[in-house]
Amino acid sequence: MNAATSNYVLLILGMAVVRMRSAPPCSCWAERLPFPPIVRTALSFVPVTVLTAIIVPMTVSPHGNGAEITRRNPQLVAATVAIVVCVLTKRPLVTIAVSLAVFFVWQFAVLR
Repeated sequence: MNAATSNYVLLILGMAVVRMRSAPPCSCWAERLPFPPIVRTALSFVPVTVLTAIIVPMTVSPHGNGAEITRRNPQLVAATVAIVVCVLTKRPLVTIAVSLAVFFVWQFAVLR
């Protein structure tokens, strides 16, 4: 087994331990694997990190041809509006509704 393969094996085993810790069928014996507070704190950031890793590339480079930081990118315009609306209202449903409306209006009315 080469170094790259062993890194993948360690990564998969680490993910399995984390998964076993939160899986209901395994919770009876996974309780014996207490995570230190720093690991629990680090794991609390996983959802935000994953969402950021998914959304930013789709927003900045919607066609996969490199960054499109222009007003002709409706995803970027809608994401910018979503950030502003979220900061101002702190209401997820309003943020989603407004940003979707901006996206579709920008795509179909402004860019045509």
